[in-house]
Amino acid sequence: MTRLPALPFFKGLPACLLAAASLAAISSAGLAAPAPKGGPDTGLGPATGLPLPRYASLKTDRVNLREGPSKDHRTLWVFQRAGLPIEIVAEFETWRRIRDSEGTEGWVLHSLLSGRRTSIVTASKSADTAIPLHARADDGSGVEAKLQAGVIGSVKSCTGSWCRVVVALPQKSGDVDGYIRQDRLWGVYPNEKID
Repeated sequence: MTRLPALPFFKGLPACLLAAASLAAISSAGLAAPAPKGGPDTGLGPATGLPLPRYASLKTDRVNLREGPSKDHRTLWVFQRAGLPIEIVAEFETWRRIRDSEGTEGWVLHSLLSGRRTSIVTASKSADTAIPLHARADDGSGVEAKLQAGVIGSVKSCTGSWCRVVVALPQKSGDVDGYIRQDRLWGVYPNEKID
C-alpha cells in the first residue's frame, strides 16, 4: 500500500492569518468527546475546545484523506472502513487532521468522523499469535475468542489496564463481548480510563 507524504498546511502562513483562522475556528462545532483520563498531555482544539490529541472513528465507508483542510487539496488516501479508529491531532474550522494506526496523516471533514470509540488489535511480538479476548478482566478467565491483528472492536470501557470491547467475528453468530489487555489495542491511550 503506497502512501503519499502529508504536507503541513500551516507551514509558511503569516502569523496574522493563523490568528484570524484560529478566531474563526472557535465558533465551529466539532465532535463531542470527554477529555481522556490518564491519557497524554493535551491542548485544546481551537475549533471545538476539545482535547488534542483525542481518538475518534470514521463514520462512513468512504472518507477522503486530503493533504490540506479544504476540498481544493488533493486526496492522499481513501479510507473504506466505517468504524476505523483514528486520532485527531489538529483542527482547522470544520476540518480535522487525523492519524491512522499506521501513522498516515491528513485532513478530513469533521462530519465524516464519529465520537464513537473503537480500537484495532495490534500485532503481538509473534505475528502468528492471536490475542485472547477474555470473559473477564483477568488473564486466568475463559477465552471468548482469539483475535488477529487488525480486528476492530467497539470500546465499551477501559480500566487503565483492560478494555471491554465488542467485536463482530464472521465465524461466530452475533457479536462477541469480552476483555482485552489495553496495551494490545490502538485507539485508547496507555492508562486511559473510559466509563
